[in-house]
Amino acid sequence: MVQQHPQRTVVWVANRVVPITNLSSAMLVLTSSSNIVMSEGNGRILWRTNNKIIISSPPATTISAEATLENTGNFILWSMGNSTILWQSFDHPADTLLPGMSLRISHKMHQVQHLISWKCPQDPSPGPFSYGADPNSFLQRFIWNSTRPHHRSPVWTSYFLLGSYMDNLHPTIYMAVHRGDDDEVYMSFGTPIDSVSLLIRMEISYTGKANILSWNSNMSSWIALYTQPAHECNLYAYCGPYGYCDNSETTPTCKCLDGFEPNDEEAWINGRFLEGCHWKKALRCSGGDDFLTLPGMKVPDHFLFIGNKSFDECTEECRSNCSCVAYAYANMSTRAIDGDDTRCLIWTGMLIDMEKCSEGGENLYIRIKKISGSMLTTNILEIVLPVLAALLILICIVLVWICWFRGKQGSKEICTMLMLGDMGSTHELADRKIDLPLISFREVATATQNFSDSAILGRGGFGTVYKGTWEIRTLQ
Repeated sequence: MVQQHPQRTVVWVANRVVPITNLSSAMLVLTSSSNIVMSEGNGRILWRTNNKIIISSPPATTISAEATLENTGNFILWSMGNSTILWQSFDHPADTLLPGMSLRISHKMHQVQHLISWKCPQDPSPGPFSYGADPNSFLQRFIWNSTRPHHRSPVWTSYFLLGSYMDNLHPTIYMAVHRGDDDEVYMSFGTPIDSVSLLIRMEISYTGKANILSWNSNMSSWIALYTQPAHECNLYAYCGPYGYCDNSETTPTCKCLDGFEPNDEEAWINGRFLEGCHWKKALRCSGGDDFLTLPGMKVPDHFLFIGNKSFDECTEECRSNCSCVAYAYANMSTRAIDGDDTRCLIWTGMLIDMEKCSEGGENLYIRIKKISGSMLTTNILEIVLPVLAALLILICIVLVWICWFRGKQGSKEICTMLMLGDMGSTHELADRKIDLPLISFREVATATQNFSDSAILGRGGFGTVYKGTWEIRTLQ
């Protein structure tokens, strides 16, 4: 196994599946067939390089190869005759990716490579978590828990640069893709300029996190520069269909896309988001639908990749397809891989596993109902009429309350003036031609014989009811 200075951090294990049972009898030898073999004293082979190159006849009497451990952490088996690399540990990743090391993310001629976690901190045998490319596209990477997606990276747009928070270490720690001599696509990790003072590594941990770590000599420990998933909300499909994890919040939380609402409101309030969201109003493809721009997004999974398209052509590709619910577009830095630096993605099914990025991300364009003409008028009326109705009800409530309050103080005249819409004096009201007469207290007392018992008609919840004699006059 290879150890990395200055802390004994294991970054590669040869015999992960077959551990040594008797340490005192274990041997690591270079054989005459130019293979490195690890075995126990009883002859049990624990691991070997399986180098296929055969030494030419007559059989050599001396070893024609050598093994070296490079400063990069690469353990290399060389042919001494022509300095050809016969085998190297960088071609057989364990749980760690080092600068200068490449991870195969396509499978034209060879299998896709994965980083595979340890089972636990003390057991380097293969654990349940693995990290590697989507087997259907090198544009995105996954962390798997056994065979289930555990976390998905953003879809590749260009070089994957880690943010400005690393400026105190190095401004451009990055991931990139390139095509190898075997016509396969590889992912690499590192810095543009080699730096002996900067020790970094990427690992898939036994807890299922992809970490990029840097050695801090002052603290004598590894510091995490990047960790995913960073929060429960970042787990694959955690927010359900048409839901997304908003990482711009202090505590990342699930939200529905604009124009959508939760399928289960009660579950959503209680923090259960798996059911996701649905359209508030169903789409009816008319060929003239609009698109809502959602910036800073990690776009959904299950996309259809369309090459050699301009942005306008990508938009029209989705607009003209009634099954297309969203699209995204990017200019890539991968022309050297397939000769095409455009990346048009469209979605024709449900949108799953999205995030609002705290920084970075890209535009996601969601199809929405076109708002114009009669639809625009209808939408305005739907908004304005309820507001006007609520305002009118509020005014009526205020007027009734004022009348009641003033009535308690014996000022009926103010209420009459308010209901007439006039704040003038009693004399001003008397000068008006109105249908309802204004009666003074004196007139009421006279008509009821000074509120005599003989004038009582009855008694009710609001007091005594009197009969009276009234003189009806026409106001001139």
